[in-house]
Amino acid sequence: MSFRLKTILGIALIEAILLLALITMILDYLKSSNYDALSKRALTTATLFATTTKDGVLSYDLASLEAFVSEVLKNPDLKYARVLGPQGQLFASGGDEQALQRTFKQDLQVEQVSDGIYDTFANISEAGVNYGRVELGLDIAPILAIINEAQQRSAIIGLIEMALVALFSFILGSYLTGQLKELRRAAKGIARGDLNVNVPVKGRDEIADVAKAFNSMAKNLRIASDKRNQAERELQELNQSLEARVERRTAQLEARNKQLSAANAEIKAAQAQLLQSEKMASLGLLAAGVAHEINNPMSFVISNISTLERYQACYQWLLTHYRSLANEPDVEKRSALLEQINAKEQEFDMSFIEEDIDDLLKDTQEGSLRVKEIVKGLKEFSHVDQDNKQVLYDINQCIESTLKVVNSKLKYHCELKLDLQPVPKILIAVGEMNQVFLNILVNASQAVKEEGIIQVSSRLEDGQIVIEVKDNGEGIKPDVLTKIFDPFFTTKSVGKGSGLGLSISYGIVEEHGGTIKVSSALGVGSCFRIELPVSPPT
Repeated sequence: MSFRLKTILGIALIEAILLLALITMILDYLKSSNYDALSKRALTTATLFATTTKDGVLSYDLASLEAFVSEVLKNPDLKYARVLGPQGQLFASGGDEQALQRTFKQDLQVEQVSDGIYDTFANISEAGVNYGRVELGLDIAPILAIINEAQQRSAIIGLIEMALVALFSFILGSYLTGQLKELRRAAKGIARGDLNVNVPVKGRDEIADVAKAFNSMAKNLRIASDKRNQAERELQELNQSLEARVERRTAQLEARNKQLSAANAEIKAAQAQLLQSEKMASLGLLAAGVAHEINNPMSFVISNISTLERYQACYQWLLTHYRSLANEPDVEKRSALLEQINAKEQEFDMSFIEEDIDDLLKDTQEGSLRVKEIVKGLKEFSHVDQDNKQVLYDINQCIESTLKVVNSKLKYHCELKLDLQPVPKILIAVGEMNQVFLNILVNASQAVKEEGIIQVSSRLEDGQIVIEVKDNGEGIKPDVLTKIFDPFFTTKSVGKGSGLGLSISYGIVEEHGGTIKVSSALGVGSCFRIELPVSPPT
């Protein structure tokens, strides 16, 4: 749909709505005013007629009443008139016979008239006594004819008005769209690549301002196009020499990338070696305790095995002689052999051996299981078989396996309190996280004095797994607290610490998308708080 057609239809629609509203209001006013005038006229005529006929009704002067009826019927709008007595008897009547034969029914509103006659009445009364009434019928056809004529003329006026509006809209739309056509023609020319277009400017209205702006835009486009062409020519000239420069630069970048890749590989290898060195240093620190933990059960296991060897020799001797007894046919030799066996059982104290052997086996089994648990803890701590790849793992198992390793260093001088709540499995490098917990627990054990307390807890909090390690040690000085995660920073004496444990721990937790924080107060203790996300980091 074109802009001109939209303009014509829009103006015509607005004019039609306004004209329809105006005509409707005028016709409604014409109807209501004429209907009200007819109602008032009918009431006035009936009242006047009742006053005129009152004396004739009171005196029963029928001749006068007939004359009054004939006189009132000279009114051209009256269809009929009649005078009734107090009992409803007819005194006089006149007018249209068909109207007189109808049953009288008073009309209250002209709009409700269905037979073309507006029926009304007025009582004939004197001193409050009703002596009869008069009934009149007014013809509403003239009023309806006037209203119909007004509607027809309004329709004709509306059609003429709409035609004039359409003509005016057409002229206005043609004027408005004339400039727009020029703008459209110029825009299509620019779209085809013709920038030498010029729109003629007519008048001083907004469309003329748009035409001026369009011409200015076309001029700027021509200037920009000339600059672009010049730049393209310069680029073509540069491209001829740029390809060789790009090739040389590409070769340099490839060589540099190879150097960076090699350096990156060396850095990663150094990081892995540094982590492994720190892990070995931590294990070396715990080696004496772990050896003691293994040596104790192994000592009584070896002792029990030695005792069991002696018991086995007794059983072997008895078994050999019982077989000889079973194969001996001579009764006297069998009797002598049996006495020898009974004497040897007394010598071996077989009743004691039978009772002791169960305890020895039980103790040996318990000692072996204890050594197995310690070795299993060391394996879980090192987690060599996973090569530090991230796997779904329960962080509580990391804590427990680390505690098995560090337990020998803790149990002789401090009390360990655990509060590990169930938490979901998360993606972690198990060996690296074990190293984090080992570093923090070793630092805590070194911070507490005799009969100290170390509390380890884990819980799920706001979508994060929170691990806290608290101790009641001597605390950390405020000026040191801000440096404890710095590489090679340590408060220990030379040879007792590398200063890399907490720095490495900080990096490991950060690589897992978590955070590690520390709070401390002198004389009260310290708390390391680790937060790890349940959802793996991107």
